[in-house]
Amino acid sequence: MSVPERSGSRFLYAPFEMANAKIEANERVAMERWSALEYRLTRIEALMERLERRLWLAVYGVAAAVLAQWAVSLLGAQ
Repeated sequence: MSVPERSGSRFLYAPFEMANAKIEANERVAMERWSALEYRLTRIEALMERLERRLWLAVYGVAAAVLAQWAVSLLGAQ
């Protein structure tokens, strides 16, 4: 004999079954929150990598400009 699937009112559960159902529901919610947190963290990491690339590009650009000015002043002094 198969047991019908329970749904609906919480009063259909025995008290000890209700506690287990609450624990399982909390575990499912925690897992869903954890997966959402992991998704956001991977997005943040990707954004940080892009920002780091831009920062290094700016640093190299400034260094190139300084070296170019130095080369121009060196060639102009002779």
